[in-house]
Amino acid sequence: MTDSAAIRPRSAPLRVALAQFKPQKGRVRDNLARIRSWISAESGVTDVVVFPETAACGYFLEGGVVEAAMTAEDLAAALGPPTQDGAPDVVIGFYERWRQRLYNSLAYLAPVDGAFTVVHVHRKIFLPTYGVFDEARFVETGRDVRTFDTRFGRMGLLICEDMWHSLPATILALAGAEILLVGSASPARGFRPGAGRPGNLERWDMLARTTAQEHGVFVVVSQLVGSEGGKLFPGGSIAVGPDGQTLARGPLYDECVTRLALDGAELSRARFESPLLADLEQMLPHLQRSLAGTQGQLPERPLRGGDPSVKPTATPSPVDRSVLELDLAAVERTLVEFIREEVVRRRGFERVVLGVSGGVDSSVSLHLAVRALGPENVRAIRLPYAISSPESLEHADLVIKQTGAQAETIEITGPVDAYARHDPDITDLRRANLQARVRAVILFDQSAKHHALPLGTGNKSERLLGYYTWHADDSPPINPLGDLFKTQVWALARHLGIPEVIVEKPASADLIRGVTAQDELGVSYHDADLILYWLLEGYRPDELARCGFPAAKVELVWKRINSTHWKRELPT
Repeated sequence: MTDSAAIRPRSAPLRVALAQFKPQKGRVRDNLARIRSWISAESGVTDVVVFPETAACGYFLEGGVVEAAMTAEDLAAALGPPTQDGAPDVVIGFYERWRQRLYNSLAYLAPVDGAFTVVHVHRKIFLPTYGVFDEARFVETGRDVRTFDTRFGRMGLLICEDMWHSLPATILALAGAEILLVGSASPARGFRPGAGRPGNLERWDMLARTTAQEHGVFVVVSQLVGSEGGKLFPGGSIAVGPDGQTLARGPLYDECVTRLALDGAELSRARFESPLLADLEQMLPHLQRSLAGTQGQLPERPLRGGDPSVKPTATPSPVDRSVLELDLAAVERTLVEFIREEVVRRRGFERVVLGVSGGVDSSVSLHLAVRALGPENVRAIRLPYAISSPESLEHADLVIKQTGAQAETIEITGPVDAYARHDPDITDLRRANLQARVRAVILFDQSAKHHALPLGTGNKSERLLGYYTWHADDSPPINPLGDLFKTQVWALARHLGIPEVIVEKPASADLIRGVTAQDELGVSYHDADLILYWLLEGYRPDELARCGFPAAKVELVWKRINSTHWKRELPT
């Protein structure tokens, strides 16, 4: 290990750029061309440019990792020669091909003798394979973390979840790292009231601050932006000083280069004020013995849990609805950006079509689409059947006029009844499903006519309860309300200013005259949403019943979830 101070002659602050980048999924050549131009723009301005995790190709590639992967040397060569004097060092996330295996990696490249040279490669250690993540299926696990010396000092690299575990950062700090450079692709999730930004970024702020302050190091986190496969990366990159103070922050949802200067003198001041790293170095030999003894040590008597007779410490409550509350302004901004990303940038459309029924879901989707794309690019189509409620048509007209969207009305009575005449025994349920499927067929044909992407209007409650027509309501390629419970859609509708007459009316599919959603489901959304929330949090029906939830309603919701899995599966 060399002495980093010996190779750090400069006294001027280190100029760092957080390159909050939005890659085109799988288009490595195009992404690297844009990265080249960004690097060129930073020449003479910045010392180190930090791009996010998988900036070269996009994150959610799954099987496409094989085609996108390259060696670190190929990555350096693809950037071409530095365009001019004063070219910066560069950190880039990419899928790496190394020793006949694939990795999620971060490379540190430096301009040397007219070319970019690989200084260090970090291969991601902790691969999330849960929730929306599936990394371990497609890449190998990295095995170590190491510091490395640069012309600007000693540094360490981490990738996303590596930072969520305390040990990798601790190892780098103990090995002399003065700056931790972190690349991340963290999808937006968690929109509790008051935060003003997604909850995952609040967690990142906390991680960066506590890591920097504990070890007396600079922490620089560059976040991916853009949308991939229904997951939206919000950006929000952050840099934190060794005293835990935020030095710079990238914007939400936008590509941006955020520049800042790191003053090396702050390291000494912070470590003098709070010598936690020195304390750790002193105790390290003792802790290493303790660490060596932890292998395979499971408690003889695990913490109590799983016993039906034991009431959970944190009890779900049938009257506490705060768990469903959202930061509605942040949700609005996120969903508007999601529509822009998915419709325009990822799929190459400028317009959308959607069916507007006069209900709250389609009204919210319409408002979001107009805010995302402009009223001239949104075609709102009313598709009434003979028994459709006149009130529904009036409400659809009301919200269309409110948004200024392009309007069209197409009667579906003719085609539905033409088919029904061939089957005099058709039931109300079959006729209702037929209406929904005819509407979907028409929307897709209107999509082709207007070169406009169909936009979905379904919510999370309907999806989980199976309360939708298979291959009809669920067929549009993007669905902005798909992760909102029905009661959250109502709250968002009020936030967006949708007329109360639409928000307040009983939920109904308007397929069978006089039948509401509660009639068909056997439970109100007000009750079902809270039960759904806690079931998704891992509570069993019997546990919720012991917490005071009506057992019959819990059982009904549980049965609907389990009996409608087939509707949520892809074709076998």
